[in-house]
Amino acid sequence: QVQLVESGGGLVQAGGSLRLSCAASARTFSRYAVGWFRQAPGKEREFVAGISWPGGSTYYADSVKGRFTISRDNAKNTMYLQMDSLKPEDTGVYYCAASPRLYSMTFYPPDYVHWGQGTQVTVSA
Repeated sequence: QVQLVESGGGLVQAGGSLRLSCAASARTFSRYAVGWFRQAPGKEREFVAGISWPGGSTYYADSVKGRFTISRDNAKNTMYLQMDSLKPEDTGVYYCAASPRLYSMTFYPPDYVHWGQGTQVTVSA
């Protein structure tokens, strides 16, 4: 069982930056594809960014390309989401997740078997 714990959320003005972290409890975390999702009030959970396994290719939603950067440090069992040039529409609860799916990246939440509890990101205009 892999437990995930997010941190780093908060309140920031538009144009600002935040860095989210996701710490995993197990070394097997390195053998999962990982992703960040977000959910705004009244909306469905949506894919934000991900890293496939193996291979380590990165994927981004069109809405965050060029502004967000996903990375992982397997030695620390941790993944990150660097968020720059934040916009009010980036507001939501951000979740990290892990999927056992190999080689291809999945953007579909049910394909992810481990989830963190979420961290709130609020971007003011």
